[in-house]
Amino acid sequence: MKFEKTFYVILSGILITSFLLITYVFPTGSGLRAAESQVKKLYFVDNISNAHKKVIEVFNKKYEGRIQVVAINLSFDKFSTNERKELLARYLRNKSDRIDVLSVDQIWVPRFAKWAVPLTPYYTTKERQKLLSPALETCFYEGRLMALPLYIDISHLYYRDDLLRKLPNYRELQTKIKASITWEDLINLSKQFPVPQNAYYIFQADNYEGLICTFFEMFNNGKNSFYRNDTLFLSESRFKKVLNQLVKNIYQEKVSPGKVVDLKENESLDFLLSKEGFSVRGWSSLKIRGTTPEYSEVLKNLERAPTPHFTGEKPISIYGGWNLMISKYSTNFSEAVKFINFFTSEEAQKIMYKEGGYIPVINSLYEDKEFYEKNPDLGFYKDLMKHGAHRPFFKKYTIFSDILARIIHSALKQEISVDEAVSTAYENIHKAGIIVQTAY
Repeated sequence: MKFEKTFYVILSGILITSFLLITYVFPTGSGLRAAESQVKKLYFVDNISNAHKKVIEVFNKKYEGRIQVVAINLSFDKFSTNERKELLARYLRNKSDRIDVLSVDQIWVPRFAKWAVPLTPYYTTKERQKLLSPALETCFYEGRLMALPLYIDISHLYYRDDLLRKLPNYRELQTKIKASITWEDLINLSKQFPVPQNAYYIFQADNYEGLICTFFEMFNNGKNSFYRNDTLFLSESRFKKVLNQLVKNIYQEKVSPGKVVDLKENESLDFLLSKEGFSVRGWSSLKIRGTTPEYSEVLKNLERAPTPHFTGEKPISIYGGWNLMISKYSTNFSEAVKFINFFTSEEAQKIMYKEGGYIPVINSLYEDKEFYEKNPDLGFYKDLMKHGAHRPFFKKYTIFSDILARIIHSALKQEISVDEAVSTAYENIHKAGIIVQTAY
């Protein structure tokens, strides 16, 4: 598995380099004609879904003869968020002007700010007010607008309503799940019917950012901010409570399969479908991405609900999503601004939502009565956002996240105990120069 990941990262680097060399150093006849006609080629790096392709096609047609966006695909099927982060950082460190626009996990903005063009002068307060507040918040670093939101995600549960309907107390259980089921009630529910490999609650527990999203979703009890004034607030008792629950889910209560330690987003949905599991923690677009026709009937029975929570607390959903940044080494800045601005237009945002399930980042679509009524899931997402929380937003977050993911992953594989995991995590966080307060 590790060899395969390394292979994909190396292969991607070779492919991107070869692609750019062929385009710029050894241009084809069509490339020469484009240069002669002064068409500006804009290189855009992202996971290029069908929705992305349609937006790019519309943009290229709109600016035909002037701008041509060329997509470089770093697919979610081949690369984790961590691997994409390192690949992009590697290219930007080399000060290459061959990447113009890049898509970044919203939590990366502080890290990538040094390689990006500040956008503050180009977007007025009025223009920013058109954007969804939770999405816009992630685009600032040190008071400057460094990105524009591409789409926002918010975590929730997918569950098999057809399996639930077979139980005599279906209505009671449905009400609990729709309001966010407690861990205790989920454990009790698992005793009412069997599913293969204990796949009652599937979550993403591989050594990567998705595991940290689950951790902070459970860690946040709605009372405290994770980060303030250069200090990270990470209660030791809360850390143990969350990690104990995850370990207990797998090994004692057996509501989560041991396989979760190898799963990322799309893999977790595939596992749910192929193993006929009950529920999976996911994101808004997970239901559409990475599925095959053979599971179409099962997909029809997937319902959405908030993620589980601890008794006596409110359910919290963690924000995800991706933002667009312009490389400061780009020589096509004005064209890049037009492109990222187009992605926040109603036309592009409707395509992204219709074709890929990506939650819109502009307020007007939530205020558009006709669009809102045709897309009832938007109401569900809007309700989740009332209890949404961001991960800690600071420059060293990715270092912190890598430390935490590695150690929590080891605990979930039972390579180390929960107590050892907690003490090791704090030790490594301190060594990384991150100020952390463990009691508050």
